[in-house]
Amino acid sequence: MTTIAWAQGAARAVSESLGNDFGPTPQENVDALRDAAARLSDTPSPDAELCLKLDKLIQLAHKEMAVSSSAAQIGWRRLYTDACILRSLADIYSLNSTNAQKYALSCIARLDHAIIIAGAPGEGRLDFTIDLIAEVQSKCFRSPGAGEMLVPVPVTTPHSPTLPLTALRTYSEAVPRLDVPPSLTSFATSLSRRPFVLPGYICDWPAMNEHPWRSLDYLRAVTGPGRVVPVEIGRDYTEADWTQKMMPWDEFLDSLGRDSNQEQRPTLYLAQHNLLKQFPALRDDMMPPDYVYTSPSPTEDFPTYTPPANEDQLVLNTWLGPAGTISPAHTDPFFNFFAQVVGRKTVWLAPPSTTPSMYPYPPPSVSSNQARNPAANSTDPSMGNTSRVDVFSDTAANHGDYPLFWDNTVPQAMAVTLEPGELLFFPPGWWHAMRSEDTSFSVSMWF
Repeated sequence: MTTIAWAQGAARAVSESLGNDFGPTPQENVDALRDAAARLSDTPSPDAELCLKLDKLIQLAHKEMAVSSSAAQIGWRRLYTDACILRSLADIYSLNSTNAQKYALSCIARLDHAIIIAGAPGEGRLDFTIDLIAEVQSKCFRSPGAGEMLVPVPVTTPHSPTLPLTALRTYSEAVPRLDVPPSLTSFATSLSRRPFVLPGYICDWPAMNEHPWRSLDYLRAVTGPGRVVPVEIGRDYTEADWTQKMMPWDEFLDSLGRDSNQEQRPTLYLAQHNLLKQFPALRDDMMPPDYVYTSPSPTEDFPTYTPPANEDQLVLNTWLGPAGTISPAHTDPFFNFFAQVVGRKTVWLAPPSTTPSMYPYPPPSVSSNQARNPAANSTDPSMGNTSRVDVFSDTAANHGDYPLFWDNTVPQAMAVTLEPGELLFFPPGWWHAMRSEDTSFSVSMWF
């Protein structure tokens, strides 16, 4: 089958699967999407007008996703995803030209945006998008076959600097390590109330050995060329010059492998991103522990807990970056198993009861002395669950600026430096901060 015939068939499949679940999205935009799908199904060569129409639909949906109510979000996300797919199919018609790889890279990046920004919602849309990326890669780039992917690849040790471990003064107790993993019943009924570490618990993950995530070569090979990812720029998200951008996956991996003696560059961090959804082959390299399916009840100090609203009641996020990257002290509303796959990471923890002495953003109001749900914030949702205290600093200024933290939080705080293969658990509402001691790759499992 020719590339054009294949693209026409794919456009026809999209056209036939366009349902009526676009919510309150204006009908004129839905009709424009249907018209574009129908034209792509029949034309031997899409014209500039059709491509421009799809570009405008993508821009409109992206804008509306940011300002629409939650009820309208799903419709705009569907429209964004389908417009990205159709616009990429229009690029596929040009894959036989002299600029084939240029069109291929544009196509792959746009499809990645559909996954990252909109989540590729709709029946079969995520799988369709991922399959479309693989098809474009196979037509324009050499990709290893399934047999090649099973062969262990040489381990590439990143050159990111390793930080010396320093003693923290902002905690009073080490996180307990359990020599024997608890039973599911014991975890759900009692041990799910406090943090603990299971040493070596994930050492049998493929990500630790036969498909080593510590290998930059493996991470490049398993995803294929042209992929893009959302990257944070800056030491942590509380700094004034912190920002985010989409970046080629290969370029981000190159930044992890640079020699530490090269000139200073901005810190790049892939943080709290569902990379396993975007790159399903990596999802096969890890195995969530059965504990995440035990449905523990809300804790006494966080009674408002409810599990994630998705079908599995499980949210997987990845964290990949060089030594020195920091997640400032903050809270999340879910139970969390945190797996350390590559490198070491120091984790600081404090219970929800310390919230009044954690100085969360924005500055405390008149009612600051009263305990509140640490994840609740009506003034600035993006920062209301984040503390202004740098828990990795023990300077004299910190003592003077945040006296309640030193008086009330530090006596209840815990810390641990996780080694590769270790699994950390902590309940919802717990304050936690994390610092990478060397190049680090971690997976958080919210449930």
